[in-house]
Amino acid sequence: MLNIGGLQEGVVMDHIVAGRAMDIYRYLGLEKTDACVAIIKNAKSNVMGKKDIIKIDGQVDFDFDILGVLDPNITINIIKNGEIVEKRKLNLPDTVAGIIECKNPRCITSIEQELEHRFKLTDRAHGIYRCVYCEQKYKRINE
Repeated sequence: MLNIGGLQEGVVMDHIVAGRAMDIYRYLGLEKTDACVAIIKNAKSNVMGKKDIIKIDGQVDFDFDILGVLDPNITINIIKNGEIVEKRKLNLPDTVAGIIECKNPRCITSIEQELEHRFKLTDRAHGIYRCVYCEQKYKRINE
């Protein structure tokens, strides 16, 4: 079994759908950070079968809730002095911009390519977002 050392201070993003860690890595721009980042892909999980995990060594400042759009099941563990001091689930933001793209070929965002893709949360219980320009429904990949 693979063992990645514990953190003294940092963040562990757990319960990421298997194969999605690199999407999260790119979205957060972790390639630009000086922090040490460990990505664990296809880790065994009793609940999920397989899962991905991202560990970030050091203090980081991100709006993690925005990741709920990509994968609402992610758990964020904040580590200080080698201990988990905060464990939280993500909340879906009311609006998102620049994270997901409208797939409607007739949407204004397809014609005006510099226009930012914006979505609003229309059904919190089911995690449904709709394009603010054309009302196209967004479905997560893992659903």
